[in-house]
Amino acid sequence: MIDETTDNDPGGKDDVRHAEKMAKKKAARDKIMATKTDGKGLVIVHTGKGKGKSSAAFGMIFRHIAHGKPSAVVQFIKGAMWTGERDLIEKHFSDLCQFHTMGEGFTWETQDRARDIAAASAAWDKAKELIRDERNSMVLLDEINIALRYDYLDINEVVAFLKSEKPHMTHVVLTGRNAKEELIEIADLVTEMELVKHPFRSGIKGQAGVEF
Repeated sequence: MIDETTDNDPGGKDDVRHAEKMAKKKAARDKIMATKTDGKGLVIVHTGKGKGKSSAAFGMIFRHIAHGKPSAVVQFIKGAMWTGERDLIEKHFSDLCQFHTMGEGFTWETQDRARDIAAASAAWDKAKELIRDERNSMVLLDEINIALRYDYLDINEVVAFLKSEKPHMTHVVLTGRNAKEELIEIADLVTEMELVKHPFRSGIKGQAGVEF
């Protein structure tokens, strides 16, 4: 039998070159990593028109739960609608993650600006309480960007609070479309989800396990 690998690469020169290349890359990477010694609580923003903003944020909440780190969630828009995340956390991880659904549904459902402002204000008060509690390693403010977009909350107050009152090691994640520039400016990590295709445009409704 002919060893095609040996015939095409006598002496395994490609393997040697690959190993040398990876060794150089590892050395450069190790040098960079040696300079990254600080730790801090991050302000993380998930925004954009694409799907996955809240999903990615809940992924980090579940990572915190897996590490045994206390965390909390405040939902600013989603109201009585059942979601898998809330059900799982409340049933199995309530000792590690507080879950507060403070919204009353999407703005086109309530059709009451004063009521929406009151709900957003109450959610923000709860959010500040949870962020100030240094036992919480991460606090997720789900869809707060929607409340900020419609000026239900004062962006300057939110930014000032995150800059001056957030404990040093507490992570705060803020999700929702159309994140304000003032928020993006102070954030440590910003991800914009880009919409390429979405099944809703093809007449497919939101489905359990995918959207909620």
